[in-house]
Amino acid sequence: MSIDISSLVLNWMATYGSPMVAGLLYLGGLGLPLPGTLLVIASGAFIRQSMLDAVSTPILGYLGTIAGDSSLYAIGFFASGWIERRFGQTAAWKSAHALFERRGGIAIFLTRWLLTAIAFPITLIAGSSGYRFRKFFTFVLLGEFTWFAIYGGLGYAFGSQWELISDFISDFSGFALGAVVFGGGIYLLVKFGKKPTSNPDPIQE
Repeated sequence: MSIDISSLVLNWMATYGSPMVAGLLYLGGLGLPLPGTLLVIASGAFIRQSMLDAVSTPILGYLGTIAGDSSLYAIGFFASGWIERRFGQTAAWKSAHALFERRGGIAIFLTRWLLTAIAFPITLIAGSSGYRFRKFFTFVLLGEFTWFAIYGGLGYAFGSQWELISDFISDFSGFALGAVVFGGGIYLLVKFGKKPTSNPDPIQE
C-alpha cells in the first residue's frame, strides 16, 4: 500500500499546527525526502485561511529549517575525516574543494530556495570540506529567508489556488536545475576538452 507523503504531511500541518511545520522542515533540512517547498507554500495558504498562526508558523518554520541545515553541516563536518581519507588526496577532490571555497557562498544561497534538489549534497560538502560555519550560516540565513518570503508569500497571495502554484514552482525548479547541470556540463566540456597546444620546436641555428 503506497503512502502519499504530501497529503500526509499536509494533514499533520493542519492538525498539529506550527510546531509540526517546524519539525517537518527540520527533517527536510537533514535530507529526508519531504516536500519542503510544498510545505512552505501550503503554510502561506493555511495562514491566509486562518488554519495556521500567522506569527508562530513562519518563525518556527524558519528556525526549524535553519536547525536542519546546521545539523546536516555538522554531520558533514564530523564525517570529514573519513571523507578526507577516502577522497582528500585525489586531484578531483582538491579541485572541488578549491572551487567551493571560491563559489561556495553562491551555491549555498541558491540551493536554499531555487535549486533545492541539490541542497543536501551542497550542505554536506560545506561541512566536510571545512567551509567556515560562520559563512555557511550567513548564506543559509539569507537563502532560507528568501525561500520563506517568496514561496510562503505566493501561498498566502494565491490562497485556495496554492496547489497550482506549487506545481508550477516544482516544474520551474526542475527546469532551473536542468539548466544549471547542462551549463556546467558545457563549461567542463569546453574547459577540459581543449587539446593542449604543442610548442613549436626551437629554431636551431
